[in-house]
Amino acid sequence: MIMQDLQSPGAPRVPQAPPSSRWRPGPLIIGAAAVHAAAAAAVLADSATMPWAVGGVIGSHLALAGAGLWPRSTLLGPNLLRLPPSASDCVALTFDDGPHPELTPRVLDLLDRHGARATFFCIGDRAQQYPGLVLEIVRRGHDVENHSMRHPLLFSTYGPRRIYKEIIAAQNVLTAITGLAPRYFRAPAGLRNPWLDPILCKLGLQLATWTRRGFDTRDGDRAARIAQTLTGKLAGRDILLLHDGHAGRGPDGRPHLLTVLPAVLAATQRAGLRCVTLRAGTATN
Repeated sequence: MIMQDLQSPGAPRVPQAPPSSRWRPGPLIIGAAAVHAAAAAAVLADSATMPWAVGGVIGSHLALAGAGLWPRSTLLGPNLLRLPPSASDCVALTFDDGPHPELTPRVLDLLDRHGARATFFCIGDRAQQYPGLVLEIVRRGHDVENHSMRHPLLFSTYGPRRIYKEIIAAQNVLTAITGLAPRYFRAPAGLRNPWLDPILCKLGLQLATWTRRGFDTRDGDRAARIAQTLTGKLAGRDILLLHDGHAGRGPDGRPHLLTVLPAVLAATQRAGLRCVTLRAGTATN
């Protein structure tokens, strides 16, 4: 039903779209559906079971909501948390919420100096504002992926049509600018709901979150803590999250990103690891 709705006449198409995949509901989705069916059957057989049936349905909804509020959860569908074993000598640096006219160029320069490659999850609206920066990201050997069109804070409360429109709009914008269709999607703040996975399957996108993040969007004297969170247990296959958009700043006004990123790159080199894009890191999986 969801996919039929999304293919209604007049719906926008993805240029050069990645191949779609078959959606397979996960155990939590199947379990919730079974609870609903059992509750309906119980009430039809005996109306006195209504309180128990309603309680079961409410419980299943709470479980689904809880899974959506846990960014690293795999209960609602596949979720890339680490690179595959074939990339044991690699880490993936990922940057969210850009491009940003001040920070993104400086991030690119830092990556160049360390010979590192990274993945930029760009917001469609910002990409439209700064298409030259998006092209520069690609020109320097990095990947651009989908982080929704407007980065709505209530994304996880959206129904299937609004989720689809958010993702497809960004997909079209980023593809038009770079000539390459994004292959990965990261939900705003990592929060989602059960509607997301079937939509990603239809669009040929894979959900990607992270192994570790430092919450570098928060202001305050946090740079050392952020760096420690990201590098303290650094290991091959890690996916690290930083932000070139909505960057938090220290007491001196300096963005945490510009303080933390050199430390992360240095730690990666000391550990004998290579910084690769998500596409490169998963290419041999």
